[in-house]
Amino acid sequence: MEINVRDDKKIVDIWLTNAEKNDPVLRKGLNDIYKKYKEMKYLVAVFESGEKDLYQGTLDLLAYNKRRIPELEVKKEKQAAL
Repeated sequence: MEINVRDDKKIVDIWLTNAEKNDPVLRKGLNDIYKKYKEMKYLVAVFESGEKDLYQGTLDLLAYNKRRIPELEVKKEKQAAL
């Protein structure tokens, strides 16, 4: 587990490995962290490792965005013409 506290933005990010995300004792222990930082009015975000290939997932997302952006631009132009 990795915990990063960003005092300047009042954000705490917690990174869990695959083993950690499935550990009920560790997950229950996170409640103390949530409570502590909630009292300080911090936002706590928990990130869990996934099971899919990060490289391929990133390529797929970039390809999708490359197709989607021109579609959105055409839609915006049509709405502006009305």
